[in-house]
Amino acid sequence: MSIAEKFATMEYGPAPEDPKEATAWLDRHVRRFGHFINGAWQKPSADGYFDSVDPSNGEKLASVAQGSTADVDAAVKAARAASPKWQALTPHIRARYLYAIARQVQKHSRLFAVLETMDNGKPIRESRDIDIPLVTRHFYHHAGWAQLLEQEFPEYVACGVVGQIIPWNFPLLMLAWKIAPALATGNTVVLKPAEFTPLTALLFAEICQEVALPAGVVNIVTGDGTTGEALVKHPDLDKIAFTGSTEVGRAIRAATAPSHKRLSLELGGKSPFIVFEDADLDGTVEGLVDGIWFNQGQVCCAGSRLLVQESVADVLIAKVRDRMSSLRIGPPLDKAIDIGPIIAGVQLDRIRRLVDQGVA
Repeated sequence: MSIAEKFATMEYGPAPEDPKEATAWLDRHVRRFGHFINGAWQKPSADGYFDSVDPSNGEKLASVAQGSTADVDAAVKAARAASPKWQALTPHIRARYLYAIARQVQKHSRLFAVLETMDNGKPIRESRDIDIPLVTRHFYHHAGWAQLLEQEFPEYVACGVVGQIIPWNFPLLMLAWKIAPALATGNTVVLKPAEFTPLTALLFAEICQEVALPAGVVNIVTGDGTTGEALVKHPDLDKIAFTGSTEVGRAIRAATAPSHKRLSLELGGKSPFIVFEDADLDGTVEGLVDGIWFNQGQVCCAGSRLLVQESVADVLIAKVRDRMSSLRIGPPLDKAIDIGPIIAGVQLDRIRRLVDQGVA
């Protein structure tokens, strides 16, 4: 019997992670969150709130502010006012703030991991062992870079105020990728998290308060695509950094083309997984499973196309089927499961349509 077959025949009892710390944090905020602007919480100016839900059961987690043009404008003004003071700090002082953020994320890593899993649906093992430790490492890493800038990049200057828009598949990790290097290099930011997954960004805002980050250096405005559009079109931003779909990336390029804004785009796409006949097929199977089912396959570089040399195709496909039979699907807070829920009904419906078309 193969190892995969042994795993497939084993029975697993549930091993749930306790959500009480995350639930308590939500309750302390009465499960209602405003925007984080100029170092403080602010109610939405006009457009009210929307629900953030647990994708594993559809239950409402919290009401989150829907950002308007006025909210975006307030955040950009706060970032603009903070920009010269933040740039004037020595690199070592900026590094101190980044080190402090890293330590606080590390301190509250369990809360971040559970909240990420509740809001996003990824298995707790992934958020606990991959996402949150990487967030901490990114802030430590860029704290180091803050101290090396004058030596390694002489005569370079900060862009200024950066608008940042991130997706829902790695909510806190994407935040770290955007915010850590921006702060290290002397920029101030206005970040819009994804509509589906705003909660860990709001917890991060509390971390900014805990480390006494100067007001206006980090601003977080929540909302749907209209909020992102208002941020992209704001005339007083020096740069837009966007991670998301190619379609939206094209629209952002068109919207920013007539302006002075700098632009960085990390757009969606899938990658082929190519296997030649001299490959270690058992190792290949593990890499393939990790490449396509990690985070429920909700990864922009997921290996979603399998190209196999014909001489080993039948053997490899049999091994893949064998390994797939041992994948455990279930509630994402269960430490024994491999695959949690898809982020939202609209995504699940699209997957089902693609499967139906493929079968047809």
